[in-house]
Parts: sequence; C-alpha cells; structure tokens
Amino acid sequence: MTLAHADTIAGLVKGLAVLESFDTERQRLNATQAAQRAGLTRAAARRHLLTLAHLGYLETDGSFFWLGARALRLAGAYLASSRLPRVIQPALNRLAAATQDVYSAVVLDGDEVVIIARSAGLGAAGTRLLAYGMHLGARMPAHATSTGRVLLAALPDAERAAWLARHEALPRLTPHTTTDTRAFKALLAEVARQDRGISSEEHELGVHAIAVPLRNAEGATVAALNVIVPPARYSPALLQAELLPRLRETARELRPML
Repeated sequence: MTLAHADTIAGLVKGLAVLESFDTERQRLNATQAAQRAGLTRAAARRHLLTLAHLGYLETDGSFFWLGARALRLAGAYLASSRLPRVIQPALNRLAAATQDVYSAVVLDGDEVVIIARSAGLGAAGTRLLAYGMHLGARMPAHATSTGRVLLAALPDAERAAWLARHEALPRLTPHTTTDTRAFKALLAEVARQDRGISSEEHELGVHAIAVPLRNAEGATVAALNVIVPPARYSPALLQAELLPRLRETARELRPML
C-alpha cells in the first residue's frame, strides 16, 4: 500500500528495521552492527536496541543484543490470526503423512519468500532432508527457490518488471544458481507457461524442490505449495507422474477455501 509521509511513524519504521536486523547469519549484534544493517546512525540504533530490550523483544549482556522469546509474539499472532496458514496446514499434514516427504506453503515478501506452513513425514528420508533454516517463518531468496519463482511469475507484469529491474545481478548461492537477469526473466516466463516452478540445488546443494501456485476462488495466486525431494528419488519421471499431480490436486482442493 502507498502511505503518505504525514501518516508515517518514523520511529516505528526504524525500530522494526532494527528488530529485522537479526537473522540466522547475525544472531547477536552490537549497536554498530545493528546500525549498519538497519541503515541508522549508531546512536539511533543504540536507543532502539535498548528500548526493544526494555520491552522484552531483545536480550542483552550490555554489549551485544539478541532476540528474546517475546519476539515470537509477532509471528505467533500472525499464525494464530491469519486464515491462510490455518486453512493450508491440514492439507500439508495429510500430504506428509501419506508420502513421508517435506511440504511447505510460502508467501512472497519483497526479495524473499517466507514459510507460513510446513509439514514433514515422520521417520522417513524426507525428514532428514530439511534445508537449513526450513522452519515456520524462515526466509529464503525468491530467485533461487521453486516457490519464489512461482510467486514472481504470478505477479502482474508491471510488478514483475519492477522486481527484475531492481535485480541487475542475482546472488549466487550454489554453482547451479541462475544469476543472469535475462536468463531469469526467461525462466519466469517458462514457469508461468508450465504453471510450476523447479529449483534443483540452486538454493542449497542436495535439495530439489517443486512448487505450484495456490490460487483463491477468484484466481489470484495467494501462496505457493512445494515439496522437497531427496536426491536419490528425484527424476523427471517422478516429477511428471507423481509429484506435480499430487501438488496440483491439493491446490485444487484448497482453492475454494482460500
């Protein structure tokens, strides 16, 4: 949404930027590091860190800060109140129980995708093939993931063009990652034509994932559903005969509820 400058609370924007500075790569930050990651002065970052620690969202030893358990209130409130994860989760549970593979539902957030629901079969190979950080709320680069490609391909033409214009060079995560913008644009066109996305070891070595769009009753893509396949099982034949039909059938079942 577009927000007028007069309606913007600058302090809230900065405080959230500091809170979002923490991730799996930087779990503990001092004021200087937080300032660099949030684009603030050190003095401003320090005040926000201290305020967030006072409120319980951060913990500190006096020099470094890290996320406190209270930060889970924000994610927990979304998962508890948002209809989308609650509708999708039972379907993922059924898929995982039947196939012993790992399934996720994902939404697009800027340059990244965010997992809002996931389920893994118990005691099978699929449970051991969990990509690093594959948990609820995990964020992954959209360009290198099957779900990200599905969601980017579903954007209106102008939004997709703007996204591509902001990414003249895409980060290389593995030797297999597509990084050329022109090649990636062609890849998104292919995803749109085939109505599915594939990422084979582009986000993480040894991880093959296939995704399809989850559309609502009006036909708008609201999320993406994917399955992670062990390298020993992955093949084009398995993709066409088993994986895609299963994902698409689940998407059809969910559509009236989304």
